[in-house]
Amino acid sequence: MALFQQAPRTVEEAEQYKPLDISPDQVLEMDEAEWYEKIYRGDDVPQLTLRATLMGSFLGFLLAFTNLYIGLKTGWGLGVAITACILSYSIWNFFLKTGVAKSPMTILENNCMQSTASAAGYSTGGTMVSAIAALLILSATPENPQGEHMDIIILICWTIFLAAFGTVLAIPMKRNLINQEKLKFPSGTAAATTLQSLYSEGVEALKKAKALTIAAASGAIFPLLIELKVKAGGALMAAEWHIFDKLPAPGGTHLIDGKEVPYKSSDWTMVWDVNPVMIAAGALVGLRIAIYMMIGGLALVYGLGDMGMNAEWVNADGEVVQAVSKPWKAWKEIGLWTGVPIMLSYGLLQFATQWRTIVRAFSGLGKKTEVADHQAKLVAATEVPTSWFATGFCLSGAAIIITANAFFDIPMHFGLLAVVLTFFLALVAARATGESDITPVGAMGKIMQLTFGTFIPSGTANLMSASITANGAGCAADLLTDLKSGYLLGANPRRQFIAQMMGILAGTAATVTGFRLLVPNATALTGVDLPDGTHIAPDFPAPAAQAWKAVADVMTGGGIDAMHPMHLTAIYWGLALGALFLVLEITLPKMKAYLPSATGIGLGLILPFQYPLSMCVGAVIAWYWTKRNKEHAESYLVPVAAGLIAGISIMGVLVAILNTIMAS
Repeated sequence: MALFQQAPRTVEEAEQYKPLDISPDQVLEMDEAEWYEKIYRGDDVPQLTLRATLMGSFLGFLLAFTNLYIGLKTGWGLGVAITACILSYSIWNFFLKTGVAKSPMTILENNCMQSTASAAGYSTGGTMVSAIAALLILSATPENPQGEHMDIIILICWTIFLAAFGTVLAIPMKRNLINQEKLKFPSGTAAATTLQSLYSEGVEALKKAKALTIAAASGAIFPLLIELKVKAGGALMAAEWHIFDKLPAPGGTHLIDGKEVPYKSSDWTMVWDVNPVMIAAGALVGLRIAIYMMIGGLALVYGLGDMGMNAEWVNADGEVVQAVSKPWKAWKEIGLWTGVPIMLSYGLLQFATQWRTIVRAFSGLGKKTEVADHQAKLVAATEVPTSWFATGFCLSGAAIIITANAFFDIPMHFGLLAVVLTFFLALVAARATGESDITPVGAMGKIMQLTFGTFIPSGTANLMSASITANGAGCAADLLTDLKSGYLLGANPRRQFIAQMMGILAGTAATVTGFRLLVPNATALTGVDLPDGTHIAPDFPAPAAQAWKAVADVMTGGGIDAMHPMHLTAIYWGLALGALFLVLEITLPKMKAYLPSATGIGLGLILPFQYPLSMCVGAVIAWYWTKRNKEHAESYLVPVAAGLIAGISIMGVLVAILNTIMAS
């Protein structure tokens, strides 16, 4: 088949390819034979067109900055498919009205665009906010607090190899999980429903797009005010307001200009963050997680942090050290050792409780179903060939193994082991996504960190071997989610796979460039201690990277005996609390909405306080909006929040470029 299809040349021609009168919910119940008979649109319907791929690459390039920015702030990755669909639809409508375009995009073109945008915006950034950022933090020393960036050519190659590897992993899973078992893949189903509603309710779609655009333009103002260095003193507006300094702060004093001065609330990172990006993120995260993030943050400031300041220990060198050396370091000196174990034990135990999912994953692998000859021919003509999987797996796997050996000191046989294990762990992760919409990327990475920590006593090797699995699992699940969306609309999966692969290049360009601009050195992730005893907070706390580094430190550092006793106690309590939270959810399922959230409390402990505060405010706003007008909130909450995040993050990258230019 030709790589690109011919796009419709006229409005009348495009009308032939309008959506089916069958809803995605109805398609969910159909078996494979019925799908080929009633839903599959055939190979001639425009889908993989040049304009769809270019639009997807452009939007994915921009949205990749969004995920990089929010990932470095919170450790989360946001799905970009629905946002890309709304933007693409509205942009192309504008092109039609202005005469730039002669025909509308078909629904399957927009679905293919979504695959390209999703690969660019999601599949390439996962390793950047976790393993790569952790590696940069690991390279920082007291003598060189800025650390050392990985060579940019190696970073580009590693990102492309991981994304391509994860994408091809989905090939042998697709037919079993989507066509035959009919797993829902909730985000994919939602994207298909969104696309169908866009094409059937054009007026409502344009209203959503307008809301997203206005929110993006409003959000873009903030980086210009608080980050752009237009004067000698810095930006036009302070990035944080110390509005809580009149509140009582935990005890202790420090020297400022030779005087003992009590610590203020702002020293404990209790400030108001002027940047509203975390408010928007909180609106998407939901009330339960955000409230428990706030609880975790308060527990750190008024409990663990204060205790850590008073917990002294004489180490092996005879030095007296505190569990928390400075208030502004509490989140990474004691919060980290409590929050990460909470999320680690909860995530791994939750993964273990999904043993039925694990069994089904492996029992379904390679399962063959008897079909009629004509259906077998259709399957052979539409599904991605097994030969593509074999070739892609061998080429990308070999590239990963060679790169890991040459630059990250991972022996070839351990690299091969990581690649093989990734296939099986990605299979389990993809099934979990299909059943619950939760991809256990964190659990996959931690399994590999714990495994390779016993094989290779190196922080770099530990981080990079785990990144193979975490990124592979995330990319495979992302492609299957997009393929589910296409399946519900009658798309050709082979063309979608090609579109997904094309998005990797745009995503790599965006994430590598964005990471270097946003994080010029390690201090952007760790902050800076000034000679006068004050502290400049990190621009990006990178909680995912901090968690990865913490596990690597335990597995490859000086061992348990070299750790502060309070840090050890925090680890044990964290592991126990994570297990307890899971037990409560299992035994009291009807009360889950009110039970402690392991993710919320864990993140609240490993983030500076202003972030849980802003996210809690955003979640409360979203809750109130939904309570007052549920229908209005369901229509506009996601576009407004996504627009704010997109505007702030994209402008944040542009401001970083301007600051670099002005500094030089």
